[in-house]
Amino acid sequence: MEVRELPQEDRPRERLIKKGASALSSSELMSVLIGSGIKGKGVAKLSREVLAFLEKHNFDCSADELLTIEGLGAAKATLILAAIELVKRYVARPAVPINSPEKAYQYLIPYADKRQEHFICLSLNGAQELIALRVVSVGLVNRALTHPREVFADPISDRAASVIIAHNHPSGNLSPSFDDREVTDRLREAGDILGIPVLDHIIFCKHGFLSFKEEGYI
Repeated sequence: MEVRELPQEDRPRERLIKKGASALSSSELMSVLIGSGIKGKGVAKLSREVLAFLEKHNFDCSADELLTIEGLGAAKATLILAAIELVKRYVARPAVPINSPEKAYQYLIPYADKRQEHFICLSLNGAQELIALRVVSVGLVNRALTHPREVFADPISDRAASVIIAHNHPSGNLSPSFDDREVTDRLREAGDILGIPVLDHIIFCKHGFLSFKEEGYI
């Protein structure tokens, strides 16, 4: 449903004023930044496209790259980039060890409300501090979408000492599937060969998470 079709009190801007920014989903926050869409593409759809583009590029892209998105003009693109830069300068998390699934989950929360499964890899340095968080694939977690080549390409470039892998379950059911376990075993074997061990696999949703390590699967 597009924003204009919602009752006034349910629109993102009004909900932000009444309940605070934390009550909004990531796409709703983006719609507040963008403000409006174009004919044939409302602000809700445009916001989802912009957010997916930014996630794919690890929130590191130029104005020219953003402007390739239909419906996004220079004013909106520069506003988005300015907001990202301010976050990097003033709100970036301090370097702290990610030595528990609870700490890893804090970085994963922005992906918890996604309607498709997002497979994510967190590169960690020798002190288990986050180097980078990247979306490896979008879609059902299986061997094809989570090939070790795709998962470990960036951690190798990062000179990562270890990784944590994670994916969301849009259904809210945190029980690991057969494919989840098979993918975990395969990536652990590859990580051991590369010298970049997989410390944990976290399945998460809006209501919590399951840690393979805590559950004894790793």
